[in-house]
Amino acid sequence: MSRVPVIHIITKLEFGGAQQNTLHTVAHLDDRYFDPLLIAGPGGYLMETAREMGIRVTVARNMERPLNPFRDARAFRELVRLLEPYRGRPAIVHTHSSKAGILGRWAAHKTQVPVIVHSIHGFGFTPQQTPPLRWFLREAEIRTSGITDHFIAVSQSNRADGIRYGLFKAEQCTVIRSGFDLVAFKDAGSARDELQSELGIGPDTPLVLMVACLKPQKSPLDFAQVAALVRKEVPEARFLLAGDGELKDALLREVDRLGLKGYFFVPGWREDVPRLMRCSQVVVLTSRWEGLPRVIPQAKAVGRPVVATAVDGSVEAVREGIDGYLCSPGDIKTMADRVVLLLKDQDRALRMGRAGSLAVDEWDQDTMVRKQEALYERLLKEKGLW
Repeated sequence: MSRVPVIHIITKLEFGGAQQNTLHTVAHLDDRYFDPLLIAGPGGYLMETAREMGIRVTVARNMERPLNPFRDARAFRELVRLLEPYRGRPAIVHTHSSKAGILGRWAAHKTQVPVIVHSIHGFGFTPQQTPPLRWFLREAEIRTSGITDHFIAVSQSNRADGIRYGLFKAEQCTVIRSGFDLVAFKDAGSARDELQSELGIGPDTPLVLMVACLKPQKSPLDFAQVAALVRKEVPEARFLLAGDGELKDALLREVDRLGLKGYFFVPGWREDVPRLMRCSQVVVLTSRWEGLPRVIPQAKAVGRPVVATAVDGSVEAVREGIDGYLCSPGDIKTMADRVVLLLKDQDRALRMGRAGSLAVDEWDQDTMVRKQEALYERLLKEKGLW
């Protein structure tokens, strides 16, 4: 049989787990059976990376994250045009993220692409939105679920929420973990020399690390407030938030307000995350909602304990008191107390880090791709297309 086109659609190739997973999947699908294409909105930190990986990328120039009825209508028409060549052919459209998930699935439906899959990396309707906006986005997801053949969730929590929201039945959703390169993290060296020369962080200085996009979901200002409390107990500690995004200016103002200048560093996106984790003592994540953040199993793979908020899939990735601690979202004091405990009790931190390093095999990125391929094959067979 001829290769089956698999068109992945994502809103923007910013630096994040969903985007990195999508790139790895598109680049590593078995090319004996699948012919992958990636459609993404313009820009994004990983756009050049995608092209360097040899991925065929088509830019949907009108697709952007903010809601804009006129531009969204143009984006929909653009996606319809891009999918028109697949009308009536055995093909799969696989969407990611909220905007691309809605527009991409309806464009696939309009062009009669026979198999439509959507990956849930958390939901687009969140507690921080106004009630009317949250209702609108939830209704859009419910209506779009009716034209979706199958869903992939990165966590059991997201799968359970989708069932509860009425988006799909249990048999319509498969959990496939958000994979990453386990070897790169398990075998990572330290970045201490670079941190000393770039930021003045000495070889023996306790370092607390967070890796996240600077957006409301990740609540980076909470990390700054955690850092301020930790410094009262461990004055020599330093804090690094590797990431960038819309809240960067607000974060830097908060750092100044809290008197953390010279102790709290925001170097932007870093390509050496495994090495940063290796030279940290604790990895923190202050998210208000999640799918299942890869940073948690990544930290565990490096052998570092995690202090994270007990939201969504994070609860599945952290074993309380064994390889990390979970705290309520926004509970700055408890998070700070847990970080201080791990900084002061090095034996505990090492013991928890070792425990975490033994429980990460399910996050292997190649296992993730093979499971998606098996799902594609099953869905095609069910429609008599394989």
